Amino acid sequence: MIQITEASIEDIAKIQEIAHITWPITYGEILTTEQLEYMLDLIYSDEALSKQIQNKEQLFYLISDSNSVIGFIGIEHNYKNEAVTKIHKIYLLPETQGKGFGKIVFEEIGKMALENNSKDLLLNVNRFNTAFNFYKKLGFEIKETVDIEIGNGYLMEDYVMGKKL
Repeated sequence: MIQITEASIEDIAKIQEIAHITWPITYGEILTTEQLEYMLDLIYSDEALSKQIQNKEQLFYLISDSNSVIGFIGIEHNYKNEAVTKIHKIYLLPETQGKGFGKIVFEEIGKMALENNSKDLLLNVNRFNTAFNFYKKLGFEIKETVDIEIGNGYLMEDYVMGKKL
């Protein structure tokens, strides 16, 4: 059984720990070490996370099993003032993958989205990330292909995927 609880400023270190464990595994064969480090610092620095949490730019939640925190999500309801919940971040520790936790987390995100009057879920996924296949199995479809400049000459090469609720 998993629990999803809202994260706060006090949880930043745990979010950073999980990001630093999952990112090299998720993106290690896709991104250079330099880009990986740049993006981790850009997105998961104390300052960046504090700002996102305090300004409620994203709602962060910790995912726990009976023993410990196993992942986190960052979501935004009413994305671009539309009836959409954007999943900005979803990371589960590698040892938990393949055990059905991801599917449960997406079901819970769907419930939260419906409670906040969303009609769709939206997420970006790196075009070379194997999670793409998992999202397709959950019913997500490619809406568009985007290249997002993030500074330092780096691009995020993503699919924007959506799913009706």
